[in-house]
Amino acid sequence: MKLFQREQRSLFGEILDWMLTPLLLLWPISLVLTWLVAQGIAGKPFDRALEYNVSALAQLITIKSNRAQFVLPLPARELLRADDADTVYYQVLGPQGEFLSGERNLPLPSDEDRAASGEVHMRDDEYRGSELKVAYMWVKLDIPNAKPALVQVAETMDKRSVLATEIVKGVMLPQFVVLPLAVLLVWLALVQAIKPLNRLEERIRARNPDDLSPLEVEAVPMEVAPLVASVNDLLMRLKDSIATQKRFLADAAHQLKTPLAGLRMQADLAQREGASAEDLKQSLRQIGRSSIRATHTVNQLLALARAESSSSAVLAHQPCDVARLTMDVIRDCVPRAMDKYIDVGYEGAQPGSDGVMVQGNLTLLTEMVRNLVDNAINYTPSRAARPGIITARVLIDPFSKVLVIQVEDSGPGIAPSERELVFQPFYRSLGNEADGSGLGLPIVLEIARQHRAEVTLEDARPGHNPTGCCFTVRFPADAAAPA
Repeated sequence: MKLFQREQRSLFGEILDWMLTPLLLLWPISLVLTWLVAQGIAGKPFDRALEYNVSALAQLITIKSNRAQFVLPLPARELLRADDADTVYYQVLGPQGEFLSGERNLPLPSDEDRAASGEVHMRDDEYRGSELKVAYMWVKLDIPNAKPALVQVAETMDKRSVLATEIVKGVMLPQFVVLPLAVLLVWLALVQAIKPLNRLEERIRARNPDDLSPLEVEAVPMEVAPLVASVNDLLMRLKDSIATQKRFLADAAHQLKTPLAGLRMQADLAQREGASAEDLKQSLRQIGRSSIRATHTVNQLLALARAESSSSAVLAHQPCDVARLTMDVIRDCVPRAMDKYIDVGYEGAQPGSDGVMVQGNLTLLTEMVRNLVDNAINYTPSRAARPGIITARVLIDPFSKVLVIQVEDSGPGIAPSERELVFQPFYRSLGNEADGSGLGLPIVLEIARQHRAEVTLEDARPGHNPTGCCFTVRFPADAAAPA
C-alpha cells in the first residue's frame, strides 16, 4: 500500500489554478499600490494650502528700526485655527533665531535643509506625538548683514489619511464585486473551452470495439490535434497488428491441419480390421513422421512469435562472437546432415579474431543461423553417390569492417521471381517435397531486422556450388562490439 499516493491531476483544475493564482496575488499588490498613490493624491491640495499660508505669513514680517517684527491679524489667526480635523501650527523666527510668533517649540529644519530665500519647501516631522507635514521658507529681510528669517506652517495628517482612505475605498470596493465575477467568468470560459475534449471522449466511447478507423483531426482544437494524430497512428499500428495476427492464426491453422489430418488417417488405418503387422508398422512410421512435422511447425511458430514479440520489447544485447556461434550451430547440425549424406562445413574468420563481435542477442542470433542451416539441409538433395554440400561462412570486409554471415548450399536454387516470396510466412516453392513449415526464412528476416542487418538471396558462387543459392546476412558497420 502506498502511503503517499499521488492523486490524478485535473487539466481543468491546473489551468484554473494558473489563471486565478496570478489574479489573486496581484489583488493585494494592487491594494498597496492604490494606497500609496492615494496618499500622494490626497496630500497635494493640502500641500498647496500650506505653501500658500507660508507665503502669506512671510509677507507679514516687517522691519522697524532694523529689527524684524511680525504681527498676525486676528482674522488670519482664526483662519489658521479653523480646521476641525487637523491641528495647524505656525512659527516665525527672526534673523538671529529669535522667536517672533506662533509655536515656540515647533521643530526646526536641519542645517542641511536650509534652502534659498523665497522658496517654499516641504518636510515630514513630528510634534507632540503627532506626525506633521511642515511647509517652511527662509525670508530675506532688508537688514544689513542679517540672516534670513524663518516662517513655518505645520499641519497634522488626519485629513490626508481620511481622504486617502476614501480614495482607496472608492477604487477597491468595486473590486470586491468585480473579482468574484472575474473568477466566475474564467470558470465558465474554461468549461466552454474544454467541451471539445468532452465531445471527443463521447465519440470514442460511442465507437464499436472493432472500429479502429482514424479519429477526425479536423474536428478537434489545434492544441489537441497532435494527440489525436498520435492516437490515430496507434490505431493504425494496432489494426495492422491485429490483421497480422489473424492472418498468422489462419495460416498456422491451415499448416497444422495437414499433419493432424495425416495422424488421424494413419490411426484409422492402423485400427482397420485385417491389418497385418507390416501395415501397422507402416502406419506407426507415418504417424511418427506426421508428429515430427507437427512438432517442427509448432516450434517454428513459437520461434516466430518469440522473435516478433522481441521487436516490441527491449532486447538484452551483449557482445556476441558470431564466428563461435556459427561454428556451434554447424557442429550441432552435423549428425542430421550426415543422415542425409550432406557435407556441411565452416569457412572464414575464427572465433576471437578481430571484427567477429557484434552487439546483439545471443539467443536470437543463434536461432537465425540455425534456421538458415536447417533450411539448407531441408532443401538440398543428397545421396551417398553424390552428397550435397552446405558451407557456412563468417566474413569481414577488410575496408568497411562490415560483418557478413553466409550459408551456401548445392540445392536446386530459387527462381528470381520467388526470392522475395520465400521470406513470407508459410510460403513454399511449388514442386518441392522437402519437409518444412515455411517459417524458417521469415524468422531469419525478423531477427535480422531487429539487429538492423540486411538479408539477401543470391545464386551460389561459381566454382563452389553452381546450382545452389547463397543467403547473406550483412550487419551494419556500427554493430561491431569490442572483442
